[in-house]
Amino acid sequence: MTTRASRWIVPDWPVPARVKVLSTLRTGGVSDGDYASFNLAQHVGDDPAAVAANRALLRQAGGLPSEPLWLNQVHGTGVATHAGENVTPPTADASIALERGRVCAVMTADCLPVVFTDRGGTRIGVSHAGWRGLAGGVLEATIAALGVPGRELRAWLGPAIGQDAFEVGAEVRAAFLQRSAANAAAFVARASGKYHADLYALARNTLGQAGVTEVHGGGWCTSRQREEFFSFRRNPKTGRMATLAWLD
Repeated sequence: MTTRASRWIVPDWPVPARVKVLSTLRTGGVSDGDYASFNLAQHVGDDPAAVAANRALLRQAGGLPSEPLWLNQVHGTGVATHAGENVTPPTADASIALERGRVCAVMTADCLPVVFTDRGGTRIGVSHAGWRGLAGGVLEATIAALGVPGRELRAWLGPAIGQDAFEVGAEVRAAFLQRSAANAAAFVARASGKYHADLYALARNTLGQAGVTEVHGGGWCTSRQREEFFSFRRNPKTGRMATLAWLD
């Protein structure tokens, strides 16, 4: 279950109360046009003043204890440790925090955001998991950085593109089959020779193999739910949502 506000989704999952998570929607901000309206990305061509205003709204209305650690995301597997104030966004596709008040964040517009916490709520991590990141091992890298066994973690899957809208080539399927034969079930063949890929299923398979059996969330489609989400596949000129987590 989730709770929807005008600007974000709050997951309802069995974690300690100190673990705070929200995933923004595209609504409730000040950006115009293709970026309407709650775009949080500075690198997509939106008015910088509008992005700054949206980030200020996020911090105030979301009750964030500090400015998020924004990342320079490259569809890789790097994991940054949030150790305090950062002037330059680190190049990474995931971040973790082991102390209270440090906000980890990833931005997405079809790729899958994955939030981690341990059973005791002593650490959090957030991963940006598109197909390249999933195939490369970004979830495993995040788990390793958190420093606890997968069986001690819970994961939440945020909004991503749904299988019916996510067409990929045979090379993508081959990359995942090299990782595990179980991933074959996440692909549906098309007459064109391409496939529809299920990012949620691929993530669940990956997490299960890493020992993470408590996995929550999923079920959205950023491409088809136009009013709620930005989608790069639907329109390459678009904004970005953010998924954020911190310890209160």
